[in-house]
Amino acid sequence: MKKKAFFITLEGLEGSGKSSVIRYLESYFKAKGLSVIIFREPGSTKVGEKIRQILLDKANMELSKHTELLLYLAARTQLIEEQLKNTLVRYDVVICDRFFDSTLVYQGYALGLGAIVEKAVTMFSLKVIPDLTLLLDMPAKDGLRRIKNKDRIESRPLVFHNKLRKGYLLLAKKYPHRIKVIDADGRLSDIYKRVEKVLKNKFL
Repeated sequence: MKKKAFFITLEGLEGSGKSSVIRYLESYFKAKGLSVIIFREPGSTKVGEKIRQILLDKANMELSKHTELLLYLAARTQLIEEQLKNTLVRYDVVICDRFFDSTLVYQGYALGLGAIVEKAVTMFSLKVIPDLTLLLDMPAKDGLRRIKNKDRIESRPLVFHNKLRKGYLLLAKKYPHRIKVIDADGRLSDIYKRVEKVLKNKFL
């Protein structure tokens, strides 16, 4: 696949401010005259949105970690085949709220599935790799405090979310050229400046 777009993914703990940063990114790139499209994971397809409902519904607390993994992979594969393959050759910038790094950290590291997840992610990402991943980093307890109505994943104990943060930072050390850690504490204007600094160094 001959790719045109610059593919950016947003990662971070629950409540880390990904949605706000995505809105900023959209404005930033559009102001430069570039075409932008945004997706979320899981979701952004009919199949993906149905899978998202299953994954986040607190009525499904008995969902096994292996089933959880398979559902995330299924939603991602649908997104890639139905949306990303087309948009990556048509748009200037493609932004996705979460991608395979979430699976590596949530199911691989925090849920302890390890090597199984690494193999599965490699297989089912269909060779689609972000050009840049912005990791919004902040203490887990601070992010969770921002969320009023927690879903199935957000409702997990603090120890799980602390483990997520550790997993993300380990991943950032493993892939420093792709994953850029952004301090997500403080005012939005300050966070946007940190993001813009990364963009200027990496892209424009």
